[in-house]
Amino acid sequence: MENDRPLDAWATEIDFIPDPAAKQRALDDFATYLNPQKVRVMRSAGLDLIEAERSGAWVWDLDGRRFLDCFTSAGSFNTGRRNPRIVAAAHEALDRLDHGNFLLCSRQKAELAARLAQIAPGDLSCTMFGTGGGEANDFAIKLARGATRRPKIISTINGYHGHTGFALSAAGRSAFRQPFEPLMPGFVQVPFGDTQAMLEEIDENTAAVLLEPVQGEGGIIVAPAGYLADVRAACDRAGALLILDEIQTGLGRTGKWWASEHYGVVPDIMTIAKSLGGSLVSISATVFSEELREFMIPNPFIHLSTFGGSDVACAIALEVINVIEETGLVEHAAAMGSLMFDGLHEIAGEHPDIIAEVRGLGLMAGIQYAEDSLGPRMSYHLAQHGVLAIYSGNQPSVMRLMPSLVIEEAEVTFLLDAMHLAIKDLKAGVGPNEAHGRAKRRPARPAPAT
Repeated sequence: MENDRPLDAWATEIDFIPDPAAKQRALDDFATYLNPQKVRVMRSAGLDLIEAERSGAWVWDLDGRRFLDCFTSAGSFNTGRRNPRIVAAAHEALDRLDHGNFLLCSRQKAELAARLAQIAPGDLSCTMFGTGGGEANDFAIKLARGATRRPKIISTINGYHGHTGFALSAAGRSAFRQPFEPLMPGFVQVPFGDTQAMLEEIDENTAAVLLEPVQGEGGIIVAPAGYLADVRAACDRAGALLILDEIQTGLGRTGKWWASEHYGVVPDIMTIAKSLGGSLVSISATVFSEELREFMIPNPFIHLSTFGGSDVACAIALEVINVIEETGLVEHAAAMGSLMFDGLHEIAGEHPDIIAEVRGLGLMAGIQYAEDSLGPRMSYHLAQHGVLAIYSGNQPSVMRLMPSLVIEEAEVTFLLDAMHLAIKDLKAGVGPNEAHGRAKRRPARPAPAT
């Protein structure tokens, strides 16, 4: 199909009036009524933004500064922020639809499920919709236990699958689980990428193994070569299921539709969320094989979601898939990712005292800094040069770079230039105290012409 780029042509200068006073009121209200510690943490890292205008790969702070968004809400904006085609689809949907009645059959649900069956790997052809990634993983675990009648779920240390019931029990970070224990029984965590540890746990009681092909929150840890294939084979031998969490890695993020394609592995169940909503709505999907749907035949109402896969959200998600396909966004992500990684590896080679490793796939990069404090400090310095990049909550020494897939070559260059300048400032001893007013903030550099 013909490519209808330029992808980011709509991200020109936005005409809006900065309002620093309104920004301060918003931060004060957030601290008072929501989360004061979040405001303090974001301010210390130079990231106390109040998002105002959003367009393409960019976001504007309410104080008037523009930032290249390289966090994108943990990879939720693959098709760009307020992509005009997706916004138009949303307007059209709102003109004639609402959430829909969740107990009735829905044309929009049916059409989106059929499209997901077309683009999903292997024989995954059935879908259960939800509102977010945690809900998608919850249902995946329920389906695995229900279909196999086995209790055991194996996930990985530093994995992340959401903060809700079953998904929280599968979380690989104890800090997320401990305040709420005892959690669901039957969950075991093993080190990610350790084939032997995984093989020792998979047994006749195992319902499923739940994995991210690339650990996102865990610090952009890429599955080693052969690992997913070995886990797939072990699951097959034991009669267990393989669930792949593609919530961050899917929909083109790694330069393929699904990260599992890099490994030639097809899961039994796959979870999708984040970018499926096109930066406008919340929607998730658990996609699975027809064989597993047999469990649902006598239990058609065993899992319900009032707003999961609403008619409006499904109409928008259909256009998200169309945009990705018709603009060649998957291939574009691979090309821009190659350009980004070439530049990042060059910078790492110049500054081994700052950057220990660069890793990832496509437009999903992890920068492993030499020590923990460098993550927050580099977030601060990059913000001074117009780049929004956030260090990992699980691994402060790791920064995730996950720009929108609509990013163009000039914007990749902008990011790499900002990395050079941020490291220069870091080495010059210009520190995060600037965020508290003891030094004047440098204005963000202008974005490249689009």
